[in-house]
Amino acid sequence: MSALPPPQSSRSGSHATRSGTRKNRRTALAVDIGGTFTDIVLAHAGRQFTGKVLTTPHAPEDGVLQGITEILDAAGLPAIRIDLFTLGTTLATNALIERKGARTAMIATEGFTDLVEIGQESRFAQYDVFLEKPPPLVPRDLRFGIPERIDVHGNVLRPLDERAVAAVADTLARSKVESVAVVLLHSYVNPAHERRVREILKRQLPELWLTLSCEVCPEIREYERMSTSCANAYVQPLVAGYLNRLRKRLHALGMRCPFFLMTSGGAITTVDLGAEQPIRLVESGPAGGAILAREVARQCGVTRALSFDMGGTTAKICYIDDYQPQISRSFEFGRVYRFMKGSGLPIRIPVIEMVEIGAGGGSIARIDAMKRVQVGPDSAGAEPGPACYGRGGKQATVTDANVVLGLLDSERFAAGKVRLDVTRAEQAIATDVAGPLGAAPMVGAMAVSEMVTENMANAARVHAMELGKQPEDYTLIAFGGAAPLHAAQLAAKLGIGCVLIPKAASVGSAVGFLWAPVAFQAVRSFYQRIDRFDHVRVTRLLRELAVDAQRVVQAGAPGERHHTKRVAYMRYIGQGHEIPIELPPGALGAASPVALKERFEAHYRTLYGRTIPGLDVEVMNWTVTVATAGRPPRRARAAGRPTTPPRKRSVRMFDLGALVLRDVPVFDRGQLAVDAVVMGPALIAEDQTTTVVSAGFRARINSLGCIVLERVRRSRQ
Repeated sequence: MSALPPPQSSRSGSHATRSGTRKNRRTALAVDIGGTFTDIVLAHAGRQFTGKVLTTPHAPEDGVLQGITEILDAAGLPAIRIDLFTLGTTLATNALIERKGARTAMIATEGFTDLVEIGQESRFAQYDVFLEKPPPLVPRDLRFGIPERIDVHGNVLRPLDERAVAAVADTLARSKVESVAVVLLHSYVNPAHERRVREILKRQLPELWLTLSCEVCPEIREYERMSTSCANAYVQPLVAGYLNRLRKRLHALGMRCPFFLMTSGGAITTVDLGAEQPIRLVESGPAGGAILAREVARQCGVTRALSFDMGGTTAKICYIDDYQPQISRSFEFGRVYRFMKGSGLPIRIPVIEMVEIGAGGGSIARIDAMKRVQVGPDSAGAEPGPACYGRGGKQATVTDANVVLGLLDSERFAAGKVRLDVTRAEQAIATDVAGPLGAAPMVGAMAVSEMVTENMANAARVHAMELGKQPEDYTLIAFGGAAPLHAAQLAAKLGIGCVLIPKAASVGSAVGFLWAPVAFQAVRSFYQRIDRFDHVRVTRLLRELAVDAQRVVQAGAPGERHHTKRVAYMRYIGQGHEIPIELPPGALGAASPVALKERFEAHYRTLYGRTIPGLDVEVMNWTVTVATAGRPPRRARAAGRPTTPPRKRSVRMFDLGALVLRDVPVFDRGQLAVDAVVMGPALIAEDQTTTVVSAGFRARINSLGCIVLERVRRSRQ
C-alpha cells in the first residue's frame, strides 16, 4: 500500500556498493517493537509497504521476523535486497519499568555506596508523610565500596586498592551476579581507576557484563551518574542478548545490510554501541514518532506542532517549535507518583523532551472505590490483549470501548490479522465499567473514551505549563494505531483548531526511523568560570569530544557528510541547574568568554525575563554532537482518485453534548481524492487504523495525502 513519501536517496551514506558508489535508491526497512504491536515499514522503488503484527513479549525477535517475512512477501523482495535496517525497541524500557533486568551489582568509592538510595535532598511531595521513593535497581547487599579517591581536578588522593577489587570479584561470583556498574568518585575527570577495576574483574570473571560510568555518563552529579550507570548495567545482558539473537536470525534470513538502532535522542546509531550502552535506547520508539512529526510539520509548513503518538500501551506528547523537538539531557523512569517530577529514577542521556503516559488502546479500564472511571496506566498488551481480541483477555480496555462505540471495523483491524469480537468487548465493558455505574454498555464505553482522552489532554496541559507554552497555539500531528480515533476529541479539549494525520499514521514511529540521521552526542564535565576561562584547554576538550562522536558516526555512515554542534551548559555561579548555549563555529580564543556570557544572558533573559547583574557565569558540561544530514522525504503530490460513494455504519458519539446513535458515512482513505472534503460526523477507514471526524470537524486531503481535520463553527438547530 502507498504511504508517506520514502526517504530521498543521496550519493553518500551508510551503505556503499562494492565499487564505492551509492545506489540511487536504497531499499530501507524499519521496525518498531511496541508493547502491543510491532510495526514494519519497507521503502522500495518509490513505494512504501507497511505492516503490523502482535508483539511477542517472550521473544521479541519472533514478532520481528514474522513481520519482516510478511512485508517482504508483500513487496516481492528477497531479504538480500534490503540495504538498510533500523530497529526501535521498548525492551530496555519494559525491563526497567517492570524490574525484569539482570542481577546487578555496583562498585563505588568506599563510603558512597548508599548514595544511589539517598538520592537528592529534595522531597518531590513536600507534605506527604507517607512518601515513597522508587527503590534502587541494585539492592544494598550487592553494593560494594572499595578504597580509592580521586579529587575534582583528577588528582589521585588515594590509590586504588586492587586487592579489595579482587575480593569483590570473588563475592560477585558467589552471588551469581550477571552485570556490574562501576561508579567511582570524579571518574568523569580521571577514569584511570574505573578502567583498572574493569581489567581486574574481566581477568577473574570474563563472562561478567561491565558498565563504566566514565563511558556511559561522564558528568558531574554523582546520584544521576550512578543511577544511569546502574540502569545501563541492569538492562545490558537482556538487550545485548536480544540484539545478538536478532542479528543471527536476520543473517539466516539473508539480510546482509547495516543494522542500526534508534536512540532516545532522535538519531540512529550502530548496533554495537546499542549493545554497549542500551540505556540510550530507552525512549527509541517515541523518538522516532517525534522525528516523523517534525518532518510532516516541515513538509506542511507548520512551525508549531504538537506530536501525539498513541499506540497500544502508551501515549506520547511532544511540542515541536520551528521543526525542532526540544532535546533534554535527562529524564525519569518508573515514577512512583503519576505526573510528579522527581518521583522516578533519573537517567542522564540525550532524549527528546516529551511526556509519556499509560494511555493506549490496551489500557485497562475500571471503576475505583469512589465510583470514578479510571483508565491505565496498566495495559493488556499483546498477551492476552483486550477482550475483543479473543486471546484470553477479560478486562475492559480502550480498544474494547471503541469497538462497542462502533468506531472500529472488525474485518479491517490490523489489516484483518486480528478479528474483533464485539460480544466479548460489550461483556468486558458491562462487567468492569458500565455495571458498577448502573449504566448501559455504550455509556460505559463513552466514559472510557472520554476519560482516556482527558488523561492525555491533562498530560499535554501539564507539559505545556512546564515548557511555558499554550497548546491552542499548536497544530496536532496524530499517529500511532489509536491516535486517529481520539485526535479530534483531544484537539477539542485542548482548544486546537487543526489536526494532521499523515499517511501510514498507524506505523508512524517506524516511518520516522527512516528519516532519522546517524548521530552521536559526546559529553564531558569540565568546570570553567567565565572570569577564569582557559580557552586552550576547552578547545582541546572539544576536539577530543568531536573525535569521539565522529568515530561513532563514521562507523555507522562511512563517508557520509555530517555537521557538528557544540553546546556549553551554563549557569550563574551558585545556581542548581544549567541552560544549554550553542557555541559559535571555529576555535575559541581570548575573546570567547565575553561572547559566551553575552549568549548566555540573552538566552537567560528569553527564558526568565531578566538577568542577574554582577553575578558571574560558570560552565559545568560540554557536549559535541555529530550528525549526518538525515534522510528527508521527497515532497510529492499524492495521486488523486475518484471518491467512491461511502458506506454507512452505526456509531455512538457525542454530538453537541449528547450521546447519540446515528448512521455515519465510512470513507475508504485510499479512495479519497486530493482536496476531497468530508464533513463530520464521519469515519475514514484504512487497514491499520480509523480516523474519527467528529461532529464540529471537517476533513480534507492535502497534496501530501495527509488528512487535515479542521474545526468548524456549528449552531444548535
